Amino acid sequence: MRRKRRGSELQSPGALPLTPQRLSPLSPIVRIGRAFLGLILLLGADRLSSSTTKGSRSSEGVVDLVLVGVVLVLAVVSWYVTTWRIDGDTLQVATGLIRRNTVRVPLARVQAVDLVEPLIARVLGLAEVRVRTAGGSGGDARLQYLKLEEAKWVRASLLAMAHGLPDTTPPPPERTLFQVSNGLLVGSIFLTGTTIGALLPLGLVVGLVVTGTVAPAALGVAGGTLVLDIFAIVARMVRRVAEEWGFEVAEAPDGLRIRSGFASRMAETIPYGRVQAVRMLEPLLWRQFGWCRLELHLAGSVGHERNQPRGAIRRALLPVGSRAEAEWLLGRIVAEHKVSLTSPPGRAIVRAPLSYHFLAAGRNESCAVSVSGRVRRLTEWVPLGKVQSIRYGQGPFQRLLDLASVHLDVAGRRTSVRWWHREASEADELMNVLPVECRTARERDALFSHRAMAHATVVPPSALVPPAVDPPSSHRPSAPLVAPTPGPPPPARSAPLSPSPARGRATPPPSRTELSPRPGSAQSPPSPEPPHSPTPPDSQSPQTA
Repeated sequence: MRRKRRGSELQSPGALPLTPQRLSPLSPIVRIGRAFLGLILLLGADRLSSSTTKGSRSSEGVVDLVLVGVVLVLAVVSWYVTTWRIDGDTLQVATGLIRRNTVRVPLARVQAVDLVEPLIARVLGLAEVRVRTAGGSGGDARLQYLKLEEAKWVRASLLAMAHGLPDTTPPPPERTLFQVSNGLLVGSIFLTGTTIGALLPLGLVVGLVVTGTVAPAALGVAGGTLVLDIFAIVARMVRRVAEEWGFEVAEAPDGLRIRSGFASRMAETIPYGRVQAVRMLEPLLWRQFGWCRLELHLAGSVGHERNQPRGAIRRALLPVGSRAEAEWLLGRIVAEHKVSLTSPPGRAIVRAPLSYHFLAAGRNESCAVSVSGRVRRLTEWVPLGKVQSIRYGQGPFQRLLDLASVHLDVAGRRTSVRWWHREASEADELMNVLPVECRTARERDALFSHRAMAHATVVPPSALVPPAVDPPSSHRPSAPLVAPTPGPPPPARSAPLSPSPARGRATPPPSRTELSPRPGSAQSPPSPEPPHSPTPPDSQSPQTA
């Protein structure tokens, strides 16, 4: 193994270090980059606005230099006391000077390894390595920052060790599925309800002022508040464009790889088994062009995004695209996603007069689907093997109409499949049947995963190339997303070869480089069997699936 001594960077790719190694010497610049820049701007503004004597300005300059020096020293100390190494089959990251903190990540629990390139890091040729585990952000590790080429090699080596291969094994090949046009992305954001809701009042106010109907002084506080609200909406639009700029989706044996970002570039790997649910958004104006947005509901992540429920996070799989493209991508995530949908009974229109015609739901042996929304149509898919609880709800008006609702919940709080305002007898039947179907789906996914691990062998990289199936053209007419009748059940999995319903062809026994044997399969052992549901009470009650 070719290494330098402790405290310096690795010279060239080889075995991962068994002795503590420090990160790149340039990493302090990236870690304090924005805070340091803000401090410089703040001190500079204070110096420009100061009206004291020359002597006092001189003393203030010394204080400013001392503050800047303290920040730099703290950054260098933080870099000096941060080390990482491989201890057996565990990644160990140690940091802290006074209070020592050591994070140990068992490589067997690694879900994915991502590369993040903030703006300052891209300028300096650095990247962050994020190691994500199944337990969420508490047990995850970050290597901030390494040289870009070194970070790519470390990522590949960690993935190889996580799959039981030597750390010198090259990364599995990947194939680019598609790229989203930046012009289409910007245009779609301008056609959202939030943007139009901000521009219409602004145009109305400008028109009133230009025509002389209202004097500018008459706007007062209301005009200032409107400007601040519009500024916040514009900032959110710019942030979304910056995050999804250059959006690219690729596929590899360890899952889907998403790359995006304008100033800060991020390459994230999403294992198939980490997907808890999928949802499709179709705003009113987008439907005129056949556009939609596809999002993944994931379990756990490094850190938590703003306004996201703890324990779950959403990632865009298709920021904007045609329904044909969305359906093609959906088939690679959720097996047998085409489901026959049914609507509530006719008397449910009394309970939901505005949304009745836009409610539908259905299920098959693999997943459940629900559709809702009049202005913004929302379609949600939940694999039955990921269901966490089943809820039965019946309000006072529903009891008068002999109606009830059934909810399937997954990890998190904002994604579920709902059978709204169904016959009470149908809801009772769902409460009795769904626990059994969910348990069967988990057992089937776990059995398939165990067989895949039992038959796992090391195969050449050429055997890991995903099947060459081109995505559909964005100009293809949109096809119905749900089939009128459910298809035949898939054959029993009694052989190592696994027919993939999502891809429509048999695949060879998965190798140890694959984190997920097939889309929609579970990564963890089967959960305890849920009890059968008793007769549901009148009030809403949770039931474990």
